Amino acid sequence: MRVNGVCFSIDNCAAWAPGVATADAWKAWAASPFPFAEDAEPGVAAMPAMLRRRAGFLGKMALEVAYQCLNGQTNVPTVFCSRHGEVTRAVDLLTELIQDNSVSPTGFGLAVHNASAGLFSIARKDQANHIALAGGKSTIEHAVIEACGLLADGAPMVMLVAYDQTLPSVFTEFQDCDEQAFAWAWLMVPAQQDVIHLNWDEVDEQDINANDMSGGLEVLRFQIGEQAQMQRIVGKRRWLWSRHV
Repeated sequence: MRVNGVCFSIDNCAAWAPGVATADAWKAWAASPFPFAEDAEPGVAAMPAMLRRRAGFLGKMALEVAYQCLNGQTNVPTVFCSRHGEVTRAVDLLTELIQDNSVSPTGFGLAVHNASAGLFSIARKDQANHIALAGGKSTIEHAVIEACGLLADGAPMVMLVAYDQTLPSVFTEFQDCDEQAFAWAWLMVPAQQDVIHLNWDEVDEQDINANDMSGGLEVLRFQIGEQAQMQRIVGKRRWLWSRHV
């Protein structure tokens, strides 16, 4: 059996979800997951107001954790990842198109997958490389592989930002997991201590579970918690997360 893998350490991290913003609150959630609130929005106080107003709820979550994680550092490559991205904006744009045959250029520009990464770069006047990607239920794993590739190419650190939110009601019947609003960021560095390993291989079994926790929250729970390993099976691929102190 062929096994592939990458490894890295986390130099700094941040996470935000409605009603869960402190380290203690996240530890409590990781120990016994509970539904997040639905009536809170991050302040993103570090971003200039003119740009902050352009971001929607999803973007503000991503920007909040990105600012917290980098803590003023510049020239750090970033990988923004979201399975669904600005799908709510996209639905709104399609609705406008159906109703009056017009689409706001600004609205369209903020609905693309790298909108949050672009706003972050513009606000900080930072020309560091940034990537935005989506990889279905394995979005987090593919983003980690991308970030580790940048580290292998010589970047001393890479920031990974993961974020998603509940889907518009039009997609309810197609959901394959329990989607909740969240965002988290890791400042990844080459493996040093407290190393996290991600390995993968092919399996015969298939992922048939529905309404489970989203991949982004599963991985966050592993990172916050104390378990030595976590396995995720997506299709016929097995992702094995493990940690070594």
